[in-house]
Amino acid sequence: MVRFADNFNDPFFIGFDHLIRRLEGVKENRQTDNFPPFNIQKVSDDHFVLEMAVAGMTEDDIDVTYKESALTISAKAKTDEKQYIHRGIAARSFVKHFSLADTIEIRDANLVNGMLRVELENVIPEEKKARKITVGNSQQLLAG
Repeated sequence: MVRFADNFNDPFFIGFDHLIRRLEGVKENRQTDNFPPFNIQKVSDDHFVLEMAVAGMTEDDIDVTYKESALTISAKAKTDEKQYIHRGIAARSFVKHFSLADTIEIRDANLVNGMLRVELENVIPEEKKARKITVGNSQQLLAG
């Protein structure tokens, strides 16, 4: 079996070990459950919105946590003593994990009309943006 990291055995990939480990972890923990349905909207190059349909749930039912570049959204189903003839609105527990880049920051989370909206922004520090590197004269270093 070929590991994902085997594709990166190239001398031009320097310092990507942590990224490769994260990508392998995502591949191994891939979720196949489609509940609850969600959208990821790209508003601009640096702004994203994760929308999740959580009909019938309140702010107290939903737990949104962020730790070590992983966004986790979970909810526990309430016990319901009602008797239904037809139950088409799912009311079950769930856990969804989203891997975020190190530069993604969570700006806000709101629940409106059964839709959970998590605002995400890609914040690239000034020191990480492209800059010109001045090439010095090695003769000056040797003379000093």
